[in-house]
Amino acid sequence: MRPIGRLAALAVIAAAVLAPTAAASEQPPLTWGIVPSGPDGPGDRAAFEYTLDPGAAISDVVAVSNYTEQPLTLDLYASDAVRNTQGGFDLLPAADEPVDVGSWVDLGEPVVTIPARSRVDVPFTITVPANATPGDHAGGIVAGLTTQAAGGAGGQVAVDRRVGARIYLRVTGTLQPELTVDGVAVAFDGLPLGQPGTVRVEYTVRNDGNVRLAGRPAVRVTGPFGVGERTWTGDLLPELLPGDSVTGSATVTGVWQLGPLDVDIEIAPETSGTQVLDPAPPPGTSSTRLWVVPWLTLAALAVLVAALLWRRRRRRRRDRTRPA
Repeated sequence: MRPIGRLAALAVIAAAVLAPTAAASEQPPLTWGIVPSGPDGPGDRAAFEYTLDPGAAISDVVAVSNYTEQPLTLDLYASDAVRNTQGGFDLLPAADEPVDVGSWVDLGEPVVTIPARSRVDVPFTITVPANATPGDHAGGIVAGLTTQAAGGAGGQVAVDRRVGARIYLRVTGTLQPELTVDGVAVAFDGLPLGQPGTVRVEYTVRNDGNVRLAGRPAVRVTGPFGVGERTWTGDLLPELLPGDSVTGSATVTGVWQLGPLDVDIEIAPETSGTQVLDPAPPPGTSSTRLWVVPWLTLAALAVLVAALLWRRRRRRRRDRTRPA
């Protein structure tokens, strides 16, 4: 499974694979799409985004378009968001019952028939339970089609193709944006003669709050008393829904072998979509220490100490042999 860009729709083939806003088969080519709509048809909304109180309801419209030369009858249902193995936005498999925002959506009929080269606007209602927890709830509305394809040994296999429009619903109440960093592992790669090397860092970022967040990672490596500071800043991490986690890695180059190295990781939270977080949440942080034996420095110190001792012994010998 693989995420495709920032879009309000996703396509799934057999196992919920993200794709652009249309799905297609090979023979014949069947293509359709689904996007947020309204009284005047689809606009520029990338997703359904709402902020509602517990117990409140809202009505909206989703547009299902048929791009083929024949009528299409599609399954229409809502589901909850999950994170796929690549860290992208996905929805539960069609056979799994939603328990969160997907179960709050009333679409009326479970199927929709769209004439050839046409669009159907389907009204729906979302009713937030009175006991819904504050924070972000994510899901989507799916238009899907299950067909039969040739399988192994002459058998048939069901192919589930679907596209969907995302739903982001924030329930009012106490918001707790919080990113945490754990599972940190560090290592040093470098030659034993003291040349600058590379510090490699692996970490896990977890959304322990109740709002969706993206984050930008940064790593700082310093020697004793802050000397030899080197930094690294990474690309923006994918959006994390509450309870989600993602692993990351960093490579900090040009690090001198100075003995104890302090490694500080910071994930600066960034908002996603149209949400506003005021005040800005604190960053997620983690610190650890890495010991890198500075062999060249130790060798130089050993030579210096040996030279001082030799000089001291030589001076004592001269003092003993000097006439009184």
